[in-house]
Amino acid sequence: MRYFKKIIGENIYLSPINMDDYETYTEWINDLEISINLGNAHQIFNLDKEKEITEQLAENNFAIIDKADDKLIGNCGIFDIDQVNKHGELGILIGEKDYWDKGIGKEAISLILDYGFNLLNLHNIMLKVYSFNKRGIKCYKKLGFKEIGKRRESRQVAGEKYDEIYMDILSSEFKDSKISVSQLPHPNQKQD
Repeated sequence: MRYFKKIIGENIYLSPINMDDYETYTEWINDLEISINLGNAHQIFNLDKEKEITEQLAENNFAIIDKADDKLIGNCGIFDIDQVNKHGELGILIGEKDYWDKGIGKEAISLILDYGFNLLNLHNIMLKVYSFNKRGIKCYKKLGFKEIGKRRESRQVAGEKYDEIYMDILSSEFKDSKISVSQLPHPNQKQD
């Protein structure tokens, strides 16, 4: 697969999504352990459907790639962007389970927040997470997300009811910027 280093972190980089990866995404999205946190474990995804979804994702999402071996790990992005009011919603999927609990999700979210706040010039980025996703909630809080509300008992899994938690972070609360304004060329500056 071919990837491009758009936003580079310590262990990973974010690349435009490679459309040839739709088979990998199909495998991940049909794994109940992965899809349960996305809220679509009850759906069936075949190759054709996932190829169509991957095409849509490619418009505003990045592939998460391991810097060491250029391996696809997952994807993340900001969607429902409102440029007038400067807000959007974050989504992330770590499909390679070998990368769970290793800080990769935190690093990917930090990179996508940096992109959202410093390149898209957003002010508020929110996300939704189910109350049973303790690992995700812990990660989001570490990055500075705050709970802003919940939809009570809105998700039912195996007879149990769970809340949908809404969290957000403001640009002024984001502290992990990798993009330095001093390193960016000024729009009026001549390039060599």
